[in-house]
Amino acid sequence: MAQGRERDEGPHSAGGASLSVRWVQGFPKQNVHFVNDNTICYPCGNYVIFINIETKKKTVLQCSNGIVGVMATNIRCEVVAFSDRKLKPLIYIYSFPGLTRRTKLKGNILLDYTLLSFSYCGTYLASYSSLPEFELALWNWESSIILCRKSQPGMDVNQMSFNPMNWRQLCLSSPSTVSVWTIERSNQEHCFRARSVKLPLEDGSFFNETDVVFPQSLPKDLIYGPVLPLSAIAGLVGEEAETFRPKDDLYPLLHPTMHCWTPTSDLYIGCEEGHLLMINGDTLQVTVLNKIEEESPLDRRNFISPVTLVYQKEGVLASGIDGFVYSFIIKDRSYMIEDFLEIERPVEHMAFSPNYTMLLIQTDKGSVYIYTFGKEPTLNKVLDACDGKFQAIDFITPGTQYFMTLTHSGEICVWWLEDCACVSKIYLNTLATVLACCPSSLSAAVGTEDGSVYFISVYDKESPQVVHKAFLSESSVQHVVYDQQGIFLLVGTSEGKVFIINANSSSSFQIIGFTEVAKDILQISTVSLLETDIVKVMVLSSLPEAGRSRLEMFTLPTLLPQVSTTFADERGRLKDEIIHKYLYELEHALSSAVLGFQSNQIYGFCSQVPYICSYLLPEEEHTGIYILKPYKKVQSRQYGPGLLYLSSHGLWLITIAKCGILCIRDVYTLETFAWCRSHSHQGHGIQSMRISMDGQNILVNGRDDGTLVYLKWKRFGGHLASEILDYYQKLLISLSSAMDKENHYLSTTPKVSVDLGSDSEHTKQKASTDLSQDELVLTDVKKEIPWIQQKSQEAIKKEVNLFSKKRKEIKQGIKSLSKTILNMMEENDKLENIAKLDQQEFGLDLEELERLHDESQEEVAKIIKDVEMHNLAKSYLAELIKEECWNSMAVKGRALKCFHIPCVVENFPMKARTVEELKELERVLQQKKIEAECLKLRKEIVEAQSGVKLIKQRHEEDDEEEEEEDKTVKYSNLPNYLLGSLSTDFGVDTSLLSSQLELHSREEKINQIILLKDIIYKVKTVFNNEFDTAYKQKEFEIARVKERNVRIREIILDLELEEAVWQPEFEDCEKPERMLVVQDEEITAHKHIKPWHKAKELMVNHEKEHWLLIQDASTRLRALMDMMGGVLEVKKEDILRMVIPQPAFMAKPDAVWTEEERKQFKDYEKKVKELNEERDKYRKSLEAELKKLQNSIQESTQAFDEHLKRLFERRVKAEMVTNQEELKISNLAFSLLLDEELSSREKFLNNYLTRKQHEKVMDRSFKKEFSEIPGHQVDILYKLFKRRPRISKQKTHSETTSVVPFGELPGSGKLNKDAFAQLMKAMDELDNISNMPEGLDPLVWNHFCMTRRAKVENEQKVKQKAADLLEMATFLQKRVEEEEKVQQEIERVFHELILLQEEKVRFQLNLTIQILLKQGQVELENFQLVLEYSDAILINKNIIEDLNSVIRTQGQKKVASMMESKDVHKRILQIEWEHKKMEMEREDLNQKAWDIQMLFFSRDRQKYLNEPNYEALISIQIGIMEQTIAVLDKTHKKNVENCKKLLKKLGKFSNQKDIANYALSCNLREELVAVSERKDICNAMGSKLTCEKIVKERYENMMQQQKLTNISKQQAEQISILQTEVERLRMKTFPALVQM
Repeated sequence: MAQGRERDEGPHSAGGASLSVRWVQGFPKQNVHFVNDNTICYPCGNYVIFINIETKKKTVLQCSNGIVGVMATNIRCEVVAFSDRKLKPLIYIYSFPGLTRRTKLKGNILLDYTLLSFSYCGTYLASYSSLPEFELALWNWESSIILCRKSQPGMDVNQMSFNPMNWRQLCLSSPSTVSVWTIERSNQEHCFRARSVKLPLEDGSFFNETDVVFPQSLPKDLIYGPVLPLSAIAGLVGEEAETFRPKDDLYPLLHPTMHCWTPTSDLYIGCEEGHLLMINGDTLQVTVLNKIEEESPLDRRNFISPVTLVYQKEGVLASGIDGFVYSFIIKDRSYMIEDFLEIERPVEHMAFSPNYTMLLIQTDKGSVYIYTFGKEPTLNKVLDACDGKFQAIDFITPGTQYFMTLTHSGEICVWWLEDCACVSKIYLNTLATVLACCPSSLSAAVGTEDGSVYFISVYDKESPQVVHKAFLSESSVQHVVYDQQGIFLLVGTSEGKVFIINANSSSSFQIIGFTEVAKDILQISTVSLLETDIVKVMVLSSLPEAGRSRLEMFTLPTLLPQVSTTFADERGRLKDEIIHKYLYELEHALSSAVLGFQSNQIYGFCSQVPYICSYLLPEEEHTGIYILKPYKKVQSRQYGPGLLYLSSHGLWLITIAKCGILCIRDVYTLETFAWCRSHSHQGHGIQSMRISMDGQNILVNGRDDGTLVYLKWKRFGGHLASEILDYYQKLLISLSSAMDKENHYLSTTPKVSVDLGSDSEHTKQKASTDLSQDELVLTDVKKEIPWIQQKSQEAIKKEVNLFSKKRKEIKQGIKSLSKTILNMMEENDKLENIAKLDQQEFGLDLEELERLHDESQEEVAKIIKDVEMHNLAKSYLAELIKEECWNSMAVKGRALKCFHIPCVVENFPMKARTVEELKELERVLQQKKIEAECLKLRKEIVEAQSGVKLIKQRHEEDDEEEEEEDKTVKYSNLPNYLLGSLSTDFGVDTSLLSSQLELHSREEKINQIILLKDIIYKVKTVFNNEFDTAYKQKEFEIARVKERNVRIREIILDLELEEAVWQPEFEDCEKPERMLVVQDEEITAHKHIKPWHKAKELMVNHEKEHWLLIQDASTRLRALMDMMGGVLEVKKEDILRMVIPQPAFMAKPDAVWTEEERKQFKDYEKKVKELNEERDKYRKSLEAELKKLQNSIQESTQAFDEHLKRLFERRVKAEMVTNQEELKISNLAFSLLLDEELSSREKFLNNYLTRKQHEKVMDRSFKKEFSEIPGHQVDILYKLFKRRPRISKQKTHSETTSVVPFGELPGSGKLNKDAFAQLMKAMDELDNISNMPEGLDPLVWNHFCMTRRAKVENEQKVKQKAADLLEMATFLQKRVEEEEKVQQEIERVFHELILLQEEKVRFQLNLTIQILLKQGQVELENFQLVLEYSDAILINKNIIEDLNSVIRTQGQKKVASMMESKDVHKRILQIEWEHKKMEMEREDLNQKAWDIQMLFFSRDRQKYLNEPNYEALISIQIGIMEQTIAVLDKTHKKNVENCKKLLKKLGKFSNQKDIANYALSCNLREELVAVSERKDICNAMGSKLTCEKIVKERYENMMQQQKLTNISKQQAEQISILQTEVERLRMKTFPALVQM
């Protein structure tokens, strides 16, 4: 039954001998199943093991393709189905008890099947596979065909079961989901219909999920457009949109662990949180059953998480991880928990037998219990599992009746070889590694991980006991090997030591010694022949670095236990020269090697290549390492690393490998003569094997599959059998005396007092310490010392006793030497620095000093490297930050601070625009220009078509006017309030921007965003240019202040003032590039100065001192300093420091002065006075200059501060503009996003509609399958569809129901066949000749019988067809209902799609625009703001403008009529005024006539009459007057020119004042607004301080007084004007009264 490919590669038998599997021992890792009422089965490795519950007899079925995967049983048909685990696995179905293969199912699964399940009453098998298909398939296993399949990607299922009452229902559960699958059939067509169960939340409550496809309760947003589902916002279009849930909407649900069906087709679900759910099988309605608490709750078992469930009447049986089986008694919607059974271990699986008289209980360890119901219930252990997989195995000498096994936890079992029955157990309570049985006695050795070897006596097989314990070392034991005669026990440890122990129990297992080998020991092989008195030992170890293997060989004489002291030293190490130890190496790596019995030959299994080689050992002795080369090489035909074993007589070479094949080869030819595939490569092959002394029995232990296989010979005879049997007899005879002696000693040896556990005690201990594996290793009260340490301590004691005198002498010498060195160190400390020695010079251990020095150097190098790497990481991070935040900036971010006020202005840091951005901007600009030109051409075409033609000149004038208008309107095509920003205040061109009311398409919005970004860039650029100008101005101001401060410092120094000079400097925020440079004063750590730098500094200081000494020696310089202060010329600045020396005679009294001295004293006083006067004048001039400089600095800096304040206001305005533009960009981006969401939603609805229509078309296509059916059958289908026929159910028998909860299962195809067979059998009885009437012709009787039989068969066929027809009608009814649902769904999608399209159109027309409103422009009473404009509309301004033009025209007409009536009225008034004028003229003429009569005769007139040359006189006067007029005219022209110049200056000054007044008016307006606000606030407060009232009254009085003063001045001026006018009129009227 081996796999075809592996069979070809496997070795071929050379003779007639062959091996077969006798039995297999293994424990279940999967669920155990019933095959019939008395037999259970489970998979184990390559086998399916059947166990009879009554007789406990085992039957084995081997899988031909390796490890058995999943398994299922069909009790009614008594068949077993299981899958293999190869690539593209198969499902095999075998019948029981014949174990013959019924069929083989081949699907399309690539990796593995995870679940199999049979239907309870039909010939159906369900299979499920996980990765990568996640496919559920339904098989008709009798015909080996797949009826239907369906894939569910990502759905991982851990349990699958059919409904016992309805094979058409299938439940699949996982830790997160539960789904019920319905199998629908129409004639030969089958299909799956899956429905998921909506699980409650973790607390047992239910969560109402909203419909994702058609949400009904979404809010309406009146401002930002329609609110869409989250799937549309996420941009999902396909099927993901139907199942999408945001993270916030995901709530933790219950986690199902197990489910079971009920007779009412309901489901019970056990959850990890402890809840029990009941699910209706038809509606899938979930009910959380309530737990009824008892008055005395279970101790520490209130929370039960069911691991497995089985249904029983009135409830379920459940098990948890606490080792108890509970009975859940369910009534209505509540249940009560009762203890049913207590098991030693946690229960993982339970199942009832087919007749419900037994309950199978499976624990986590693999043990199987059978609980039998009845008057006296019993609990029997059918299978007692070991604690883990087998770690090692071996035969108990001679290997014909018993064998032993060892697990990793330290469990040792003795088994009966014939039927693998467990005889006894013993527990070491420690982690064990290897096991070996002694050939010369009934004892065994067990190696552990803690370095101990336990010796176990199996003299009494039913009660083995530990007779000795040897603690060898602290490293774990990896190999335990006896030689063939049982003289020595070789123990190999992980640290590379091989201990030799006397194998005889009579010597108390004396430890002879040890030898050291390489650490990685692979195998230890021995040869102990009957004819020789030595034991050859070979140790194989690997050299992975060199890719080689090392062999170390030594010999042990049989008399070694008697003379062991001469072979080993004081520390127990065997002497290499005495044991003849030799080293060999191979040029390739071996995984195993054994030493041949003859010809000094070695056999090795290559690990890299599939070869078995033999090597010849050299006959001559050698030293060092000898390289062995292959003598013979044979292909093993086994892949993977393998192991070699020799039979007891040394003529059979047994090989095992990872492929799972065991081969027995001839040791001379290395050819295979027998082989068997006991395991497979999926379980990593064979771990170990053992063969008995007589060669009849072979045990093979798997590595990972947990199976132990017992092989027996099928055909075994001839010389093969005779050779090994003869050697077996000789070996038994030679060992008989030693065995009798040692066994007798073992029988009388008392048990060693080590902490072990018996079977029952260990069971209790395991039950109490299951949660902690560390408690398996018990702590010792007294810490034991390993044997190797004991020997080392004993050797050290002997050495101490032997060399005690010598040690004393050495200690005294060391003390004297240390004193001498201390004296030398004291003398060294007193010496000078040059003569001193370093401390390390006094160290005697130079090697230790050098080692410490090297370690310190390594540590320093490591620290330096770490610091360098840390600095490198920081530098890299700094470079990244600098590149991102500084180098990449086209405009670096910086700030400007005022000199005197706390005001800071920052510029806009800007990155350079990329080439892609510039290209995109250029494209948009070009597109906008083209659109503008197109619009202009369209207007011209419209004007031309309307017949409006103007004159060429008029065209030119209009073009010029348009150009001028374009120039004036270049910066704004729209008003600021509709433009939505103040960007035009910065001189930015906004003519290419589209109106906010015209942005409907996606492309227009994107172009608008690009243009807005460009505007933001330009605004920032404009402000940055202004900022740079201000920055340069501040640099200029600081430089000018520095220049003036030089003079100020000189003046302060001359005046000897203690004033600080104010020197402005740039701060770090103003020059951020200084932050990138580290200054010396910023470094807090001390600088490391190298020695040569220190020497250089000392030399420089010495040179300076020498130069100063030379300067002191200069007498000329010293004299100049003493006499004239170091200068040759006295400057004006030195007047303040100038002092006139006093004459020498002033030291004498005044009385003794001479006249000459008195004259000199007067000159001295005169000079002092003059000097003081000059000094005072100079001091005053310096003080005036100082004040002037300080005032100029103050004025210039304050002017800069004022400019910076204006720049700050500009900065605020620029930031406001950028925020406005960014707000518009955000609104446009939001509209684009919402547009995408609407498109996603529309696309999803279209896809959803298409899929529903496709499903509808597929449902309709099903009717084509009925095209071959005759018309009357189709009519019958539709009639049945309308009638809704009732199907009668079979009634169950009461007797069956009383025992089995599910009663008699519904009929299936097999039952129908059985009923038809019974009917035909009854017809045979009716057709018997004995029932023929008398006198009837036999031919007639035969014809009658044939006719009756045909009629009965036709009636049965009609019944079957009617059942099929009814099933097809039901199927059609479901399809029609589904089609109606799909149609309703399509209509619903259509409706949703239409609403969405309407909403999309409404959103595209309902734009969000940004409008600017001036502060205080709109005033509302009582602040009643209208926040909802649902009824408002925004219309185009052209409509308003047209309406305004009509209103303006009518208004002009009205004004014209009013002006006409006004002119008439004015004419009337004018005529009246002319009439009054004429009357007044008449009065004037009368007055003139009277004046003429009263005319006064003046002197001029008299002179004219009396003077003869009156004309000459007049001409002279005229000449004089002309000259005077010429002079006056010349003077007037000069005055006019001066006035014009002054007027021009005043005009310029007036313009400046106008600009300043405009700025002040703007500020005044804002201040007035603020004042009005404060006034309103003050009025609202209702309380004023008294001082404020007084101030207000005084202010009003002052204003009133000033107003009255102004009025009085105006009235005085008017009075003076009026008096002047009166005087003029009086003189004009009465000129004669002047003389009076």
